[in-house]
Amino acid sequence: MPIFLESYHYLLINILIVAYPLAQSYEHRLRFLSNWKAIFTAIAIAGGVFLMWDELFTAIGVWGFNERYLSGIYLGRLPIEEYGFFITAPFACLFIYEVLNYFIPRDLLGQYGLAITWFFLLVMLILGVYHYPRLYTSVCFFFAAGVLAFQLFIRKSKWLGRFYLAFALCMIPFAFMNSWLTGAFTPEPIVWYNDMENMGIRLGTIPLEDVFYQLAYFLLVVGLYERSKSRSISK
Repeated sequence: MPIFLESYHYLLINILIVAYPLAQSYEHRLRFLSNWKAIFTAIAIAGGVFLMWDELFTAIGVWGFNERYLSGIYLGRLPIEEYGFFITAPFACLFIYEVLNYFIPRDLLGQYGLAITWFFLLVMLILGVYHYPRLYTSVCFFFAAGVLAFQLFIRKSKWLGRFYLAFALCMIPFAFMNSWLTGAFTPEPIVWYNDMENMGIRLGTIPLEDVFYQLAYFLLVVGLYERSKSRSISK
């Protein structure tokens, strides 16, 4: 990429994340944006939670951003592109979730949802305790376990099997985008991580914790989305 375009790297990633879902949002069968209130309620609430987490971890040096690949516009300690990510990523995730619900009516993982949830809960709690006090690892795993436990025990959500299928599919494009953000295709990472605060295990260039971070984030988004939709239907 030409040097004069380097500062638009992160912006380009955001555009690529949302381009296809946005273009197909008005597809006559899916009519994804007919649920616009539930979509943007979920994005706003979940984004607010994770942006506060992001701001704090940036402030204390758990991770940071490479100005070489940014526009230079900041809100607090976070570049404007990071705010964009917390809009484009959940929008794309919810689009994939609804596409699968429409085109695959059967809940393929429904009978395995409970087992998958317990597996994740045990893995996250064990790793969170074992790697305490590495901040990214422990906070990430404990938070993700809390979100999962809430959906399982409090909300008693029946859509967890559908969520896991959507999450697995989401990980395909997001593995590419996360690799780009963490330096797979650039001389320096766009987002850097302090390995003193994580396990130091990478999937290519992606910290392993990022998978569970995204699990927690997308699960929170889908949970809020489903709750908002059910409230709209009941009115």
